[in-house]
Amino acid sequence: MASRNLLNLETVSKAFDIKPLLTKVSLGINEGERIGIVGRNGGGKSTLLKVMAGIEPVDSGRVAKAGNVRVGILSQVDHAKPGALIRDVVLGEKATHEWASDGAIREIFTGLFGGFTDDLLDRPFASLSGGERRRVNLAKLLIDDLDLLLLDEPTNHLDVEGVAWLASHLIARTKLAVVVITHDRWFLDEVSEQIWEVVDGEVLTYEGGYSAFILSKAERQRQQSVEDGKRNMLIRKELAWLRRGAPARTAKPKFRIEAANTLIANEPPPRNESELLNFAANRLGNTVIEMHQASIRAGEKPILDDVYWNIGPGDRIGIVGINGSGKTTLMRALLGHIKPTSGKIVTGITVKPAFLSQHLEELDPEWRVLEAVERVAHHVQLGNGKELSASQLCEKLGFNTDSQWTPVGDLSGGERRRLQLTRLLMDSPNVLLLDEPTNDFDVETLTALEDLLDSYGGTMLVISHDRYFLERTCDTFVGLLGDGKMRDLPKGVDQYLELRKEALAGQKSVSAVSSKSGAARSRELKKDLARLEKQLEKAQIEEADLRSSQEENGNDHEKLIDIMKNLAKVHARILEIEEEWLRASAQLEEISD
Repeated sequence: MASRNLLNLETVSKAFDIKPLLTKVSLGINEGERIGIVGRNGGGKSTLLKVMAGIEPVDSGRVAKAGNVRVGILSQVDHAKPGALIRDVVLGEKATHEWASDGAIREIFTGLFGGFTDDLLDRPFASLSGGERRRVNLAKLLIDDLDLLLLDEPTNHLDVEGVAWLASHLIARTKLAVVVITHDRWFLDEVSEQIWEVVDGEVLTYEGGYSAFILSKAERQRQQSVEDGKRNMLIRKELAWLRRGAPARTAKPKFRIEAANTLIANEPPPRNESELLNFAANRLGNTVIEMHQASIRAGEKPILDDVYWNIGPGDRIGIVGINGSGKTTLMRALLGHIKPTSGKIVTGITVKPAFLSQHLEELDPEWRVLEAVERVAHHVQLGNGKELSASQLCEKLGFNTDSQWTPVGDLSGGERRRLQLTRLLMDSPNVLLLDEPTNDFDVETLTALEDLLDSYGGTMLVISHDRYFLERTCDTFVGLLGDGKMRDLPKGVDQYLELRKEALAGQKSVSAVSSKSGAARSRELKKDLARLEKQLEKAQIEEADLRSSQEENGNDHEKLIDIMKNLAKVHARILEIEEEWLRASAQLEEISD
């Protein structure tokens, strides 16, 4: 039986100013279809989604929706009525007995928030961080009875565990059609059965998930004799990566396994590991960073207890863990920003570290992008004799010749983050610590970054919720589960998710025994949450005032620098409060369960 047609685009064109984003695009979506959208930032992906949702009018052509089709969209702008609570946004007029008895709704709350306590549901929407707001709006869409779900970067602000849950949830809802824009390629591969690539106003269609898209694109380029050296080289890197498990990755995406193996068979590995290891050993010597029976705390919270860990030259280590488990704190301890409470951390004398944190560095807003990079260095040595100029490195990370002359003050948050990474790499560090490096990067820029890191001859530690990026760039993995221990993960992220399931099952059995003693702790945690929410509200008001002041003093260079410094401090404080709130909230939910 044929699937019901939900929505069609018929020769749709859309432009902003003189830039055409969509040119005579004709596409259709049927019931239960899963479609991933890829393409460069600014290339028209979000516009395509908004056109389908009816938010953006078309310049020509038409969008035809079947009768009674219910469409929901998760955009990158989150809002709610003044004074609304989380329960108002997500549940609307549903009575408590109505939703609490619905296992599907309870499962959505547990998957996205870890539970559904009154303390969570009664939080004001206006007090939430950007990431929390997106999770609230995502929960609302998943609970609503929709036919077509349009998602713009749904995995932003979800950890590895949350991304895995969302993928399995969408796959289980077989009648729901889903169209998703995301830079998370693991999620694309897991959820999508088609890929739409938005490029130069066209939308090219491919059968299968992200892996099949790479394979099909390579085959299409070869058949058409496309001679684009740089782009083809990145495709080859992806093919080499896929070689690790082509049959498993391509069976679901409907790509012929024989064709996949033929494409992949002759590709060399994406990086020469022995050559890079030799280079790293020459740069770093035998000692990089060692933890000797070290214990680490974040304020009063214990993070790690009595840990021995040897990080060697050329190691590429992915760090995964639950929110609040101390991943960033661990990195700061390795850098010497935090002292261990016992034991010691030994750093090699030749170590030259660089830390990409989630806080944006302060730069003169009048500097041009290229100038900001050249103030660090004019050339960078990556390893194996590979050298790049400042302009070449900028281009690899998404700043073309024209955008290299953009003033820093005019950059978006994502562009500033790319600039921060570019400046770090320009300083030729031999130990690279990356905390969520993939935020705000499109798929093509991520691929270029992975290509760049393939040539990096040093030690690298990565925290990321982007599972594809982790598995692509790292060789070994460690996990933090919030119990003071560090676990080696020979099976990678899959093993981490297995351990999390076991830990959650154990917590539920323990909480059943200790419910009486948990009552007092529950009261303490509720007080902590109320205190933290007041602190967060105060900090957010301060941040809003500073942003208003930033606009008012746009022409005063000295004031702008002071404002940006204060903004960075306030933003850092907000992140610390949010992390503490998440820890307290998680503990309260464990007691409540």
